[in-house]
Amino acid sequence: MTRPAPEPVQVVKQRRDAALSALVNGMPYVSWLGVQFDRRGDELTAVLPFHEALIGNPNLPAIHGGVTAAFLEITAMVTLNWTWLWGDVESGVLDAEEMAQGKLPRLPKTIDFTVDYLRSGLPRDAYARAFVTRSGRRYASVRAEAWQDNRDRPLAQATAHFLMPRKD
Repeated sequence: MTRPAPEPVQVVKQRRDAALSALVNGMPYVSWLGVQFDRRGDELTAVLPFHEALIGNPNLPAIHGGVTAAFLEITAMVTLNWTWLWGDVESGVLDAEEMAQGKLPRLPKTIDFTVDYLRSGLPRDAYARAFVTRSGRRYASVRAEAWQDNRDRPLAQATAHFLMPRKD
């Protein structure tokens, strides 16, 4: 029995990038905030480039708490969706071009979201990563953390719970 030849690396990378772009572009608020995702294999790092509209308190100046919470929720949602759809993207079951046209599969829905603000967000770029701590048929739990200059000094952390859609 002969195995089929593996796909070229560039084809796999293009499919991964197109699927991630479709997931991110499916959320309008992401583009307003300017959130970008850096993908290395199956690991995602969210980047929130600083701009003046993000300032909530001009006297400090500090990034608005709602922006920080939205950034963490976006990171948690995209990471969960990416993790959940990874196998289908890798196998080619999900067509990245169809996803880019808005034909996304049913995605998890937020049940609750809790943020712990640990320090003020300074007027500079912020980064975040999320980790799926539990993912079952009906429920998923995700932990996210955001930092700026030093990952060991997070500015906020969050816990989110999601209702998983049925895979038909």
